[in-house]
Amino acid sequence: MTNLVGKDILAADQFNMAELELILQTARQFDTISSAGGTLDLMRNMILATLFYEPSTRTRLSFESAILRLGGSVLSVAEAKTSSSAAKGETLYDTGKMIEGYAHVAVIRHPIVGSARELADGASIPVINGGDGAGQHPSQALLDLYTIQKEKGRLEELTVTLVGDLRYGRTVHSLAPLLQHFGTRFNFVAPSELAMPAEITAGLRAKGAEVTETSDLAAVIGQTDVLYVTRIQKERFADPAQYEALKGAYVVNNALLQQAKPDLTIMHPLPRVDEIAKEVDAYEGAAYFRQAANGVLVRMALLALVTGKI
Repeated sequence: MTNLVGKDILAADQFNMAELELILQTARQFDTISSAGGTLDLMRNMILATLFYEPSTRTRLSFESAILRLGGSVLSVAEAKTSSSAAKGETLYDTGKMIEGYAHVAVIRHPIVGSARELADGASIPVINGGDGAGQHPSQALLDLYTIQKEKGRLEELTVTLVGDLRYGRTVHSLAPLLQHFGTRFNFVAPSELAMPAEITAGLRAKGAEVTETSDLAAVIGQTDVLYVTRIQKERFADPAQYEALKGAYVVNNALLQQAKPDLTIMHPLPRVDEIAKEVDAYEGAAYFRQAANGVLVRMALLALVTGKI
């Protein structure tokens, strides 16, 4: 029997198909209960520790909302870099050893790739990676998967276009390997400086995925079922001039949508800057705020599954 009890959630490619279906099925179950006005008390007397060494709104609040909706409670260090013992030089391994005495499960966001693994190595409780620099963001990828399934009615045989910062974008690094399980056709749209890392495209192609790389969004929008937009991330650039040169490279607006399929679904991990015009919010297929709301359901599923409460 498939289960995730006691497991760390560190990277999107750690899941097999049975585990993915278990997570999606559990999120759907919670969605049904919540939509009907029901309540859940699966995690009463359990505590989630959230350690955020990088700014966060959606990830932190949705994890905290998730544990509260499950009847548990939260210990939150929202600015862990300056307000925790990290400022005194404590390692993440030691932080992991420490928090296992305070909480039953933990989520961490950190600017350094591999940080979630270091925390998990120290902690005996399950650790969830809430984003490690330009590395992975598995819970975001799972909520993205759930959103696509809910919006399109299926995951199989879709054409998904990922556009924007594909080099540093941990959300797309996590989502692409998950979508590969479902026969997705990929369009990667980015300036050459922000192209998807070669190891990801090579890995997808080695598994038989159809991958097109281009800098021209208009050339592929007409064949796209799901458009996944990312912002150009100013905080990832060592050279401010390079950011200034690349920001605004792509803007999704009503004029572009005139060239799109009529049932196009538009997603974005948020926050947006100027890459999706506000006029697009009225478009029926603009799913990015629904996508953000789905984060609570999927993170409820993860918390309940890794702690063995469902």
